[in-house]
Amino acid sequence: IPILNIYGFLNFSREVPDGKDVNRSFPGHPRGSVASRVAHRFMREIMPLVDYGIDFHTGGAARANHPQLRCVLGEDPATDALAAAFSAPFTLHARLRTGSLRATAHALGKPIIVYETGESLRFDEAGIEEAIAGTLRVLHYLGMGPAGPVPARPNIVCYRHRWLRARYAGLFRAHVALGDFVEEGQIYGSIADPYGGQSVRLESTASGYVIGLNYMPVVNQGDALLHLAMPA
Repeated sequence: IPILNIYGFLNFSREVPDGKDVNRSFPGHPRGSVASRVAHRFMREIMPLVDYGIDFHTGGAARANHPQLRCVLGEDPATDALAAAFSAPFTLHARLRTGSLRATAHALGKPIIVYETGESLRFDEAGIEEAIAGTLRVLHYLGMGPAGPVPARPNIVCYRHRWLRARYAGLFRAHVALGDFVEEGQIYGSIADPYGGQSVRLESTASGYVIGLNYMPVVNQGDALLHLAMPA
């Protein structure tokens, strides 16, 4: 399925015209909201044909993701095998979210893994290549195609991950890049006032790999700035 949320695609938005999120509307309802109807039609016409799935996503507006796979690890051998076959740069243990396609498929015994890369409204060429290579490896694992490309780097499995949030409002500048490893106590960025009179250095409260980064220059208190993944 090239595009599930065609309404969001045409309007450059995650939401459909009624403001709801399709990926929080599963399993949907035939007489519900637009998002609920889209989800219901997918469940009625497509889900019965699915044995395994890969759900492709980008980061949110002005927030970019390093190529990563998300799934529940250690509970379902089929899901673990799909994740291992895909072999993304990072695999995150991510709990199921109510109303998501992944959670609804899980309830039906159909393993779906989620691949995240880049940010919305942007092509992330390296992340796209990772997605294609990982998909080919999964197809080979399932006996549906020839061997895919050998991963360029080892897969890093992370059972813990967290966002570091802004303690102050102002202009945010990151001093690290996606994929970097940050040590606890390391300066990962700064927040300054618009006049340049004050600047606060931001110290990481944990060690981990940068798998998500806020590119929005203006931030408020509590905004997510840096997503860290801690290796197992």
